[in-house]
Amino acid sequence: MGLFDIFSKEKKEKLGKDLEKSKESFFNKLGKAVIGKSTIDDEVLDELEEVLITSDVGIETTLKIIGRIEERVSREKYLNASELNQILKEEIAGLLSENNTTDLDSFEIPKVEGPYVILVVGVNGVGKTTTIGKLAAQFKAMNKKVILGAADTFRAAAVDQLLLWGERIGVPVVSKGMNTDPAAVAFEAVKRAQEEYADVVIIDTAGRLHTKVNLMNELSKIKKVIQRFVPQAPHEVLLVLDGSTGQNAFIQATEFTKATEVTALAVTKLDGTAKGGVVIGISDQFKIPVKYIGVGEAIGNLQVFNKVSFVDSFFEK
Repeated sequence: MGLFDIFSKEKKEKLGKDLEKSKESFFNKLGKAVIGKSTIDDEVLDELEEVLITSDVGIETTLKIIGRIEERVSREKYLNASELNQILKEEIAGLLSENNTTDLDSFEIPKVEGPYVILVVGVNGVGKTTTIGKLAAQFKAMNKKVILGAADTFRAAAVDQLLLWGERIGVPVVSKGMNTDPAAVAFEAVKRAQEEYADVVIIDTAGRLHTKVNLMNELSKIKKVIQRFVPQAPHEVLLVLDGSTGQNAFIQATEFTKATEVTALAVTKLDGTAKGGVVIGISDQFKIPVKYIGVGEAIGNLQVFNKVSFVDSFFEK
């Protein structure tokens, strides 16, 4: 099996279509950078740097990629501009292979003692509650027993939205309504999961970066109460980021990683944006696994992230 053969051809083609806006923007910029050029010279590299930055790959990751291409040009001497697509693809794939993102083929979860507890964080509007609903549906489709906890109690819409998702996919939701103690909701959700031998508990939390200290205290309290039932919980702290916000997603990741330990990322709304390069930069800069990507409204459009397949699809014209 070759490096870029991990996902099926059908999955690659679908992902390629989902990333169409990012690809079209990227290749238009890249084409202008190399037009009329026969070699990869300093001018081409300067243009490439601009292409990557304006595709929201991020400055640090862009400079790292440019540095690698410079080394390769110096070493191999005869690289020409027509080869730039393939060279760039190989260097980005190599870069991401060094990071903590593990390629996934399904929504499988590790086996643990008791229920697998996922704490979901992220600011309002990034698709956090929708991601929880889609994730729960995927687990249920794998015959996992799932319980949701509506602990984003500072927004009535968040509680109501999660209840609607629970009804839609046939998954129970533990809720105490709005303006109640989030930790109490989390406590009840994990307690019920233990009593009913559930496989997975997904707990929604409030996203309030403007009160970072309160957010940190709230998440610490949630962790303490759920550890009464499952000492190793939460097994995963999933940060949901809106990929269409580009550099703002970097800012959110920075702030949330200061407020709490984040162990996995979900990047949403990649189908409607030309900023798909943000996935490359975030994966590289934070060394936190990108576990899921959202590429559409349908439940099946939440996908496990496979970095090799992502890069391959991103570069296929």
